[in-house]
Amino acid sequence: MSDASIGTPAELKDPNYTPPLAKAVPLGIQHVLAMFVSNVTPAIIIAGAAGFGFGSNSPDFPQMIYMIQMSMFFAGIATLFQTIGIGPVGAKLPIVQCTSFAFIPIMIPLVAGKGVDAMAVLMGGVFLGGIFHFILGLFIGKIRFALPPLVTGLVVTMIGLALVKVGIQYAAGGVPAIGTEEYGSAQNWFVAFVVIIVTLALKFFTRGMLSVSAVLVGLLAGYVVAYLMGMVSYGNVGNAATLALPNPLHFGLEFTVAGVVGFCLMAFVSAVETVGDVSGITKGGAGREATDKEIQGATFADGLGTAVSGLFGALPNTSFSQNVGLIAMTGVMSRHVVTIGAIFLIVCGLIPKVGAIISTCPIEVLGGGVIVMFGMVVAAGVSMLSDVDWNRRNMVIFAIALSLGLGLQLEPGALQHLPQSIKVLATSGILPAALIAIVLNLVLPEELADESTEEISGGMKGHR
Repeated sequence: MSDASIGTPAELKDPNYTPPLAKAVPLGIQHVLAMFVSNVTPAIIIAGAAGFGFGSNSPDFPQMIYMIQMSMFFAGIATLFQTIGIGPVGAKLPIVQCTSFAFIPIMIPLVAGKGVDAMAVLMGGVFLGGIFHFILGLFIGKIRFALPPLVTGLVVTMIGLALVKVGIQYAAGGVPAIGTEEYGSAQNWFVAFVVIIVTLALKFFTRGMLSVSAVLVGLLAGYVVAYLMGMVSYGNVGNAATLALPNPLHFGLEFTVAGVVGFCLMAFVSAVETVGDVSGITKGGAGREATDKEIQGATFADGLGTAVSGLFGALPNTSFSQNVGLIAMTGVMSRHVVTIGAIFLIVCGLIPKVGAIISTCPIEVLGGGVIVMFGMVVAAGVSMLSDVDWNRRNMVIFAIALSLGLGLQLEPGALQHLPQSIKVLATSGILPAALIAIVLNLVLPEELADESTEEISGGMKGHR
């Protein structure tokens, strides 16, 4: 929706400019559509992992609806922290906040099969992790040296690899169906492939908002097919309330070593991602570099948004990269446009029926969508790794970090003799890989990189 009638070129690059309302509202809704699926998916995954269930027969099913609500509500609140700001908090740029995928591999082991009781531990980690993230804003510029593309690219790739199993399980029928005749049935895979095919077709053969919202439209197509096949039930929608407010300490707060350490370490990754998003927004929307004040304010808002979310039973928030591309596409830099989108999210988050309708989406449909989304996470990591100078030193760092991180994730039983807290952190795969990569990158001498070629097993060569 890039249009000269929206404003002059100078106005379009000004974050403080407000387009005419008739243009600003659709632009704001565009931002919501671009992030909507990714925003509610983590809540569904974590609720499912905890055992809340996907049907009305589950006594904990209302908790899933509540988590979906809070995902929308606090994504909107955190976005307002960014666009409007509170003192030094917020970049005052058109940054859209979204529930973060990055924390899912840390969260699943904390709640797996433990029901509502485990959510207090999760929220304790979200809350303290958010506070730690906020504190990172004080010196974010000084720690960036420890997180080059080799480290960040590896971590993002590991996040995607940790999640792809979830996508396959959902497409096949979901974790509760494992071992049953229904699991992996042709019907389940057919519905999932409808989502994948429609998403790919829109992504590569259309332009504008259809391309940006390809996953959302793909899910809608899969939903229609699933409905026609009798896989959709609306029994819970009528039972959902019309209006409900966030409930402070809904799940309570409980602090464990695994929860707190895991969330604090992942806050580093989230903070670096936010720095990249802020830089992308200012470059793509205004043709300039981000200021230190903007980067610091964005990090503060990330942390505050996450901490507040944890107090009300929501998941961690971070800046959403896909909306960075949307700003470049529309050419509209206005933070007030994104504020309108945030208000829309907050309103949706106050209406449980919206969450109930979202919850009617069959898990197989969601599986098709997350296969695409999680695959894109891996692809984003590989893209970041393309900026790495693949000399012998960097190849060794990457090889060891990937081998140990992915290996422990695939074979958690190898650490069965460790204390439970350490085991949860180590078998996530992401944290050991990140720590190994960071430490080796800091301690291995750069002289290794001066060796321009070195024979590597299998005939490969590392070169500068």
